[in-house]
Amino acid sequence: MTLSFDGARVDGWAYTDVVGLAHRSPAWLDSLISAWSSYGLGLFAVLMTIGWWRARRRGSGPALVALAVPPLVVLAYAVNCGLKLLVREDRPCQSLHVVTLEACPAPGDWSFPSNHAAIAAAAAVALFFVSRRIGYVGLAAAGAMAAARVWVGAHYPHDVVAGFVVGALVASVAMIPLSRGPNALGRRLEATRLRPLLSAPGSETGRSSPAERVGTPA
Repeated sequence: MTLSFDGARVDGWAYTDVVGLAHRSPAWLDSLISAWSSYGLGLFAVLMTIGWWRARRRGSGPALVALAVPPLVVLAYAVNCGLKLLVREDRPCQSLHVVTLEACPAPGDWSFPSNHAAIAAAAAVALFFVSRRIGYVGLAAAGAMAAARVWVGAHYPHDVVAGFVVGALVASVAMIPLSRGPNALGRRLEATRLRPLLSAPGSETGRSSPAERVGTPA
C-alpha cells in the first residue's frame, strides 16, 4: 500500500466551497472554464511564438532569450513532477469523495503541486524577460489557469499556489542571469545554422536596441 498525504486538512473546506459554487453556476460558465482548464496551456505556446517572432527583429540577444523560454517551461514541469513524487498528495476528489466537473484521476496521479499552474507561471514569468506586455498577458492567463484547476475539482487551492511558486522560481532563477548578457552569445550563434532563429531577414543584427541597452524587454 502506498502512503500518501491528505491535503484536505490544509484547505479542503475552501476546495469544497469552490466545487460547490461550480455546481451552482450556469452550465455555459462551467463549460468555458473546463475548456480553459483542458486546453488553455496552448495559449502560452502562442505567446512564446509571438514573443520570439518579435524578439528576433530586435537582435540575436533578445531572440536567444525568447528561445530559452520553452526549455525553461519544460524544466519547471520536470521540477514540479519531482515534487509530486516526493509529497504524494492524493487528489481532492479522492480524499473528499465529491463530484467534480473534471473526471477524478486514478490513484497515484498526485495532486501537489499543480503541473498546470507550474507550467503557466513559468511561461508567464519567463515571457516578462522577452516582452513586458506579453508577460502581463501571460500572468493574467496563468492566474486564470490556476483558478480553473480548482474550479473543475482537479486541485486544492494550495496545490495551485505551490505550482505557481515553483514555476515562477524556476523561470526567474534561470532567466535573470541569461537576460543580463545574451548579446555576445547571440552574435556567436548567428554564425551557425541557428541564424534563422536568431535574426529576421532585413533586421539589423548585432546592434543593440534601446531596450537591450538598458536591460529591459520591450
